[in-house]
Amino acid sequence: MPLALARRLLPVLAPAAVALAALGTPAEVAAGPTLDAVKARGQLVCAMNGSRPGFSVVDSKGEWTGLEVDVCRAIAAAVLGDANKVQYVKSTTQTRLTVLQTGEVDVTLSNVTWTYGRDADLGLDFVTPTFYDGQGFMVPKKLGVKSVKELNGAAVCVRPGSTSERIVADAQSKYGMKVTLVVIEDQKELNTAFFGGRCDVFVQTTSGLSAIRAAVAPNPEDFVILPEIFGKDPMGPVVRQGDPQWRDIVQWVVFALFEAEERGITSKTVDDVRRTSKEPEVQRLLGTAGSAAGKGLGLDPEWAYRVIKQVGNYAEIYDRGLGNGSKLKLARGVNQQWTSGGLFYAPPF
Repeated sequence: MPLALARRLLPVLAPAAVALAALGTPAEVAAGPTLDAVKARGQLVCAMNGSRPGFSVVDSKGEWTGLEVDVCRAIAAAVLGDANKVQYVKSTTQTRLTVLQTGEVDVTLSNVTWTYGRDADLGLDFVTPTFYDGQGFMVPKKLGVKSVKELNGAAVCVRPGSTSERIVADAQSKYGMKVTLVVIEDQKELNTAFFGGRCDVFVQTTSGLSAIRAAVAPNPEDFVILPEIFGKDPMGPVVRQGDPQWRDIVQWVVFALFEAEERGITSKTVDDVRRTSKEPEVQRLLGTAGSAAGKGLGLDPEWAYRVIKQVGNYAEIYDRGLGNGSKLKLARGVNQQWTSGGLFYAPPF
């Protein structure tokens, strides 16, 4: 290229060259307010239900277990290096989002259904779902009820401000029936009311009903979940709007759980895979691809390795909380990998 032409093109080409170089270079990300706060505190604060078998339960010794508890622990492993650096804040259906809005917690994992209104109106961001469900109606088998259409005049147990309360209203309108709502805030009191005969019907997500039936019912076989499923209940972590870095961190922790399962990487095999794998995406996932891994999130390269090593992949988490390793024995259903016909899918690493 003639020197004169090169000089004329330099002002045009130089900015483009800088932009292209930036595309290939991981960004140096300044820590966002939530990440800063979590690191300064040395502890991740998660809002939890605490009375939802399979998802979050706290026992008499103060030990927390369940799928959502493990997702919280996974975030702590990524950000703080230790899955046990967590404080759990027990919340209700009416406080689980408020404590997030006011900054009392860093993330809410409390069986919150992702809806338009909650996402658009409350200043919150819903991260990729960790469980897909729908609302169901459970009744005592002795009633002989085969369909929701037969529930006219029934007393129905629900929690205030819940998706279940709205679903009951929709069912009444759809089937032209009238029911009496028994509205109880505390989950344990609600369980007692239903199994004690104070109400005829219990409405919650089908997973929640299955868990409660297995854990609380005097004889689980005496209660049936009616065949109709209402609505879509995608549930996962919720964070505050206005901190995109924190949203990315929580989202990619979840994606790491999915990716590890898809690639067959477990808490027991992750060290061997990390040492031997030559696949670029696995190396990026496990932090052996160089110091750049994790920079875009403001984390160190080994963040996802710690998640898998300390907590496991999604299949391990599901099995402990809801699957064959639990009392619930709940089939995966749509909560399988996309390769098995489910809805879980991680973008490429």
